Amino acid sequence: MDEPVITVEDVQAAATRLAGVARRTPVLTSRTLDARVGARVFLKAECFQRTGSFKFRGAYNAINSLSTDERRRGVATYSSGNHAQAIALASALHDVPATILMPKDAPALKLAATREYGAEVVTYDRYGLERTSLGEGLAEERGMTLIPPFDHWDIIAGQGTAALELFDEVGDLDLLLVCVGGGGLISGCSTVAKAQRGPVTVIGVEPEAGDDARRSLQEGRIVTIPTPRTIADGQQTTSVGARTFAVMQERVDEVVTVSDPEILTAMRFLFERMNVVLEPSGASALGALLAGRVDVSGLRVGVTLSGGNIGVDRFTSLMAG
Repeated sequence: MDEPVITVEDVQAAATRLAGVARRTPVLTSRTLDARVGARVFLKAECFQRTGSFKFRGAYNAINSLSTDERRRGVATYSSGNHAQAIALASALHDVPATILMPKDAPALKLAATREYGAEVVTYDRYGLERTSLGEGLAEERGMTLIPPFDHWDIIAGQGTAALELFDEVGDLDLLLVCVGGGGLISGCSTVAKAQRGPVTVIGVEPEAGDDARRSLQEGRIVTIPTPRTIADGQQTTSVGARTFAVMQERVDEVVTVSDPEILTAMRFLFERMNVVLEPSGASALGALLAGRVDVSGLRVGVTLSGGNIGVDRFTSLMAG
């Protein structure tokens, strides 16, 4: 899989499928933030998307693209929570049965929401078992279509619609900062960014404890790491996918890392200054911006706020700790 298959036309087709179903999420600005980092910053607030994260975009696009037979047999996936909720809701909207493998220590809020959307949840130990093979085995055992959380062309195309909306609303950008887990969001967004008239630098952000994407780009091969210990549960991936890595190699300029305390700083800034609640993985890109991990002086910068699925107890505990 040397050449990326995804194109901006695929993202535009996904946008057509999502029209009237997915929310066109707001782009937030802050004079305080601009002054602090010395740039004009535009925050794409995917925490206000259906199911609370950007994941609904890709999940709906993938489910909507299934054949009649595939819908009848149902879908399976594996997820730490946000993709799980998105697949559960997208499946319910299409009357498609869904079975989802989730870590037994996934946030209770995410487990409950996934079940409430109508999916069957099967749990596993994320630190002792490998989820990809478990998920593939579950899908095969039940005769279901597997829709992985990021390494799937329809998922990538759907996620890219967030960037499509961002550029449509704010115009030209010099730099786009994107949260990175398995690479689905940044693959779709970089596809859109590199199709713009002017040059756009695309930089991914992942937790310091889970720097597999950064190392993979540096080494020119997919690097697999143990499940990272980080507060950003949505970014506890062990490697990027074959498809996402192919796109990232061509269209992502760099991946930087951010510490857990820097993520908390971003969460606190958004809560105190902008009245926005984010989960840790949703705040990593902003965390890197505030920590000065990227030079943005004088630039127009887009930043993904990728998700807001966090319970009040967890949020207050993190803020207090």
